[in-house]
Amino acid sequence: MKKSDYSKFSWQKWLRFAGESLLLCLGVNYLFYKNLLAFLFLWPLCLWYIRGRKKQEQKKQKKHLQIQFRDALAALQVSISAGYSIENSIKEARKDLEKIYGKKGEMTLEFYYMEVQLEHGASIDKLLTDLGIRTGIEDIQNFSQILLQSRKMGGNMRKVLQNCISSLEEQMDVKKEIQSMLASRILEQKVMSLIPIGIILYMQFTSPSLLSVLYGNPAGICIMTLCLGIYLLAYRWGERLVDIEV
Repeated sequence: MKKSDYSKFSWQKWLRFAGESLLLCLGVNYLFYKNLLAFLFLWPLCLWYIRGRKKQEQKKQKKHLQIQFRDALAALQVSISAGYSIENSIKEARKDLEKIYGKKGEMTLEFYYMEVQLEHGASIDKLLTDLGIRTGIEDIQNFSQILLQSRKMGGNMRKVLQNCISSLEEQMDVKKEIQSMLASRILEQKVMSLIPIGIILYMQFTSPSLLSVLYGNPAGICIMTLCLGIYLLAYRWGERLVDIEV
């Protein structure tokens, strides 16, 4: 069984990102240039969009994996409290994850991979550290280090797991609270970002002659390029203002 590489996406997702970026460039060309030659020079915008979508998707995936790992810790805590060793608890936790996320769930597959590797003599600490590196979740790496030190010093595994779960839940609650507070601001940012586009579309449909002087001539191209640059900078600035990491 192969390890999952969360830094890579399937070709279907890359195809979707490319399709979305193409539609974006078509829309920008229609709004600001209406020129086929100008469309050919908009490829940097495609790359910028694909890069942003990749980061957005990775962030969403990381959040999803963190929720699954919290449930995995809860399952481990139950098994260890029942008297299982940490190695046997991995197998029991995998069964619980199957019930929640199915056999194809990301963390279900990860725990199945660890189960197989443990049968071949692998170290649980190294497996968890590797999982933390591949997922980019610092909590998993920290848990592996805490687990290693606890086993060396003969610590109470039940208490260690309980503390880890409490810490993860507190972090997620804080993130949820911040997102709730920012929800209205995020909506405002999206609406404000659409207003300039709406104004251009409105003027094109209601008074096309008013904007016609900005298309098909060097001066108009320069003005519209400047407007596009200012719009993209403002859009990026607005995104950063509402993007708060905890």
